[in-house]
Amino acid sequence: QVQLAESGGGLVQTGGSLRLSCAASGPSYTMGWFRQAPGKEREFVAALNWILGRTSYANFVKGRFTIPRDNAKNTLSLQMNSLQPEDTAVYYCGAATVWSATPRDFGAWGQGTQVTVSS
Repeated sequence: QVQLAESGGGLVQTGGSLRLSCAASGPSYTMGWFRQAPGKEREFVAALNWILGRTSYANFVKGRFTIPRDNAKNTLSLQMNSLQPEDTAVYYCGAATVWSATPRDFGAWGQGTQVTVSS
């Protein structure tokens, strides 16, 4: 099973930017980013089909977040711009063997990284 490790979280002011990275121990069909705020379920943020290059984004991040990839390093980043307090959450990287935006389809997860946006 692929191993994932996130990095890059932290504290940022409203309107600021952060870049998260997810390093995978090997290739995956789909890699995705999810987030979980206190008291809420884990929700989809963005995903990449590594084979086809297809991407998908949650409506609430379109135009603000992108997911650049580094093929040589099996790394998927999450570039977050125009951050808002409601973006505060623990962000998780996941890997799946199918094309999906549903957390239960992702069999491998990183440890998560905290993103806090101050108002």
